Parts: sequence; structure tokens; C-alpha cells
Amino acid sequence: YNGGVSPATPSKFIFLGRLTRDTIINAQGQILVDQPGGNLLYAASGAALYDVYPQLVARVGIEYPQDWPARFEQLGFGVAGLQLASTAIDQRFFVYYPDVERPIYDNPIRHFGDLSQALPKSLLGYQRPAPTLDSLKERNALSLRPEDLPTDLAETRAAHLCGLDFLAHSTLTPVLRSAGIEQISLDAATGYMHPQFWNEVPMLVNGLSAFLASERQVRTLFSGRAEALPAIAEQIANFNCGAVVIQRGRKGQHLFVREGARHYQIPSYPARAQDITGAGHAFGGGFAVGLQETGDPLEAALYGGVAASVTVEGSGAFYALEGSRGLAESRLEALRSAVRAL
Repeated sequence: YNGGVSPATPSKFIFLGRLTRDTIINAQGQILVDQPGGNLLYAASGAALYDVYPQLVARVGIEYPQDWPARFEQLGFGVAGLQLASTAIDQRFFVYYPDVERPIYDNPIRHFGDLSQALPKSLLGYQRPAPTLDSLKERNALSLRPEDLPTDLAETRAAHLCGLDFLAHSTLTPVLRSAGIEQISLDAATGYMHPQFWNEVPMLVNGLSAFLASERQVRTLFSGRAEALPAIAEQIANFNCGAVVIQRGRKGQHLFVREGARHYQIPSYPARAQDITGAGHAFGGGFAVGLQETGDPLEAALYGGVAASVTVEGSGAFYALEGSRGLAESRLEALRSAVRAL
């Protein structure tokens, strides 16, 4: 796909992440089979709620549907950064929700059987990849490399890295910074948010505009070292990071802004949740736009919270695109009044 047509107006934003082929059984029993997904698309759609259409950067295998990038381009996303690997890579993803808050990722055969549905052909032979820690030495087939980045980043003002492996995150951020991109936000990946990476994380965080992670991720990393979220957030920020966001699901977010040493508790917007797939990634996309537009991490977190709230009200990576800037503005106002300084 590299060399594809980008939007006529260069995007100020570049998003780096992963693309998947998603099959979702949501809590309402609706089934989405072999649909575009992945943290990259959810983040990009969260950004698009604010009329931002970023450049996408990801690697895909030869079995990835060839016509999907054209769909992304029609939605306004730049696709020149999609790199086609020379090997077959299983990019399938399956999730079943017995209720909105409880995702189950394994055994699709049983779940389709419970619904008296045949297993889709696209899931034949599917097995959920076993969780493993990242390698400090070896890349995997989907691991982004610095050479995967677009050569022309002169117009780019902000970069957001979705969850990737440690080698990708640690090697891409210096290259983005050397290209003159001043705002770099990063969504942590579970593969390295572990005590074994304790000595590596400070280097990764150093110089970031914002570091985003789930409560489970930071508690795992800080196991035996700290328990209070304010203390955890401050220690991460002390690695030379402008802001730290700890995502807590329905409990909202804990935000620490290093300048002024300010802590905030931000509730989640009371959305009518239908499908929480990708909500955290959509938050990251909205956050990146908010930080670029306002320069204020608190406002950025509100942008992110609103993007997540729209995403969960339907299924699929592109559901948030059905929202409008007007909807976002009204939700921003409501959420802004509910922020609590700690």
C-alpha cells in the first residue's frame, strides 16, 4: 500500500498502530464478521470526531483484505503509511460480550454455537494469541520500524503511538522527535508494562508530551513499588513526561500534569454503552487532537473522554465517524463541569 494516494491537504497528525480483522459479538447479540479494526482505526476515528483525518502508519500481512485501505482513504485517512509485509500474518481478532462490561476473547466456536450460528469461515482455525512479554532484541512481523515512517513529515505537528511492542515504541519516538514533531503522545502496551521492564520504561517515557496507560497496566508495572494512583502518575511524569493519563474504564481517568503538579479526576461521560471495544484507543485519538488544539492536557483528556463516549454507543471502528463536532462540543461542556481537582 505504500505510495498510495494521501489526502490533498497534508494531515497535521500521524497515527501509528495496528490493524486487525475483527469479529465482534456485542452484548445485544449483534454479530460483526471480519470488519476493519485495530487500535489504529479506533484512535483515528476518535480523532476524526474533531474533524481531524490523520495519516495512518501500520504493517499488514498479505492476507489483509486488499480493498480495505481504499475504504480508509474514502473516509479521509491517509494510507500511504500502510506497509505490506511479504508474509502471511494472522491479524484476526475475536471478542464476545455476555454483557457490556465483560469481554471474552477465546473459543469463538462455543459462543457462535450458543447463538445457534455457524462459525464464520473467516474464523476457521482461529486461536487467540497467548499473551507474552515483549522482546528487547527481536521484532515481530507487525512491529513498526523507523523506515516505515513517511519520508515527508514537514507538515506534521503531532504524533500518537497506539499500543505497539517495546522495540517499536522505543525506536520510533526518537525519529519522530528528530523530524521536528514536538507533540508525541504514546498509549502504553501490555507487553512491556511489567516489572521486568522497570529499567526500560523511563527511557521510553522521556520527552513525551503525554503517556497514556490503563490502571491495570500501571498497577502491574508498579507491583510491589507503589499502589496509590497519584504516586504512580507522578513517578511516571518524573521520567520527563508532560502529562500522565491513567484510564480506569467506567471510573474515568486520573490525570497528572507535571507543570504545576496538578492532579485531576475526570469521570466517564454517561454514554449508553453498547460495545466498549476500542474505547481506550478512541480516547487516545481524541486526546491527541485536544492537546494539539488547546495545549492543555486537561482539555485534551476531556476530548479523549468524549471520543470514547461516542465510540461505545455502537459497534465497529468507524462508529464514531457518525458523530459530529457539535455533539462533541456539547459533551465536552457537560464533562468539563464534572472534573474534580485533587
